[in-house]
Amino acid sequence: MRQVLAVAAMLVAAGPALAMLKPGAQAPDFSAQATQGGNEFAFSLADALKHGPVVLYFYPAAFTSGCTEEAHEFADAVPQFQALGATVIGVSQDDVAKLKKFSVSECRSKFPVASDKDGTISKEYDAVLIGMLGYSSRTSYVILPDGKIGYAYSALDPSGHVGNTLAAVKEWKASH
Repeated sequence: MRQVLAVAAMLVAAGPALAMLKPGAQAPDFSAQATQGGNEFAFSLADALKHGPVVLYFYPAAFTSGCTEEAHEFADAVPQFQALGATVIGVSQDDVAKLKKFSVSECRSKFPVASDKDGTISKEYDAVLIGMLGYSSRTSYVILPDGKIGYAYSALDPSGHVGNTLAAVKEWKASH
């Protein structure tokens, strides 16, 4: 519990990332070890985009209060994202062993979470928590099937991420 409180305090003090990829930018392609429902697999952004938009959200650390809240909100909204043809995936710099547990308990086995243990994906997406080595910022993207960023949002408060990305996917769907 002390560790969780210490990480939470550091995250609040550090603030969100100052940069993120802008709408219209090409989304960096990536593959990563992921887990859904405790089952490990290789996630490929290119493969997921063949089925529709991808909601890619970065979060600082599994099992911290804000990240748990955000995972619950995404899990609750997965049926709405799926109805629009969108895939949701969370990414953190946690290891796969920790994410296996998080994918079951907090993501409720509804969507995958991927490990970015070395921070490469976070760096490519300008989603590194400034001053906090080893932590991703809370940044959400909607990546369109053409591989371009359709929407980007970064805020430490988890409450806006699901609603904002869902609205962006709905807007995209209405025009396609």
